[in-house]
Amino acid sequence: MRPTISIPARLTLWFALVISVACASVSTGTVTNLFDAQQSIERYIASGTYDTEFARVVGDASSWLEQQAKLVERPAIVLDIDETSLSNWSAYKVNGWARIVNGACNLERGPCGLRAWQESARAPALKPTLNLVKRARTLGVAVFFITGRPANLRDATERNLREQGFEWEGVILQPIGASFASAADFKAPERKKITERGYTILLSMGDQQSDLTGGYAERTFKLPNPVYFLP
Repeated sequence: MRPTISIPARLTLWFALVISVACASVSTGTVTNLFDAQQSIERYIASGTYDTEFARVVGDASSWLEQQAKLVERPAIVLDIDETSLSNWSAYKVNGWARIVNGACNLERGPCGLRAWQESARAPALKPTLNLVKRARTLGVAVFFITGRPANLRDATERNLREQGFEWEGVILQPIGASFASAADFKAPERKKITERGYTILLSMGDQQSDLTGGYAERTFKLPNPVYFLP
């Protein structure tokens, strides 16, 4: 489950950054301070490195899709939404790359609450994923989205996806009030339900390992996410 954290949630950034720089800190014996970590994230995204690495993973997924699409009956793919299909970087950037879940969203001055941002249905498509979905549809492959967004954001989420050019067979959101120790505890059973409907899931793709853990997909593709980690 993607946890809900109230302001002051800038402390969440410390958690995300500790995870992302822990290995470097241990190996060098130095501790990365908050400002340097923020600048590192900014450079990684602004330089185009993030886009390049993201496109490479989606390219690998696309190659796999092309190879396998005609080999099974009722093929399908399963995608996460946030930082997989739609980008929330505008909301994170104005927060200094902190994950602030609740509260209003002010993209000019900040802060920007993630749920308010998602409800605004303004997140842009991540183009490599959009192209993957369009190719899947051409090949007759069903597309399912499984997201940790709460179910009360269904209308906004589907409107956002539709306006960005996505098409699908199903959008599965987390039930309101449900609690999971890991996103895998929600997403893996939902993939199982898709296979029980007769689909073969050729690939599952997401930006968190917990999007992918638990089986029910022939291959998984982990996308880069330099900003946050979710169990």
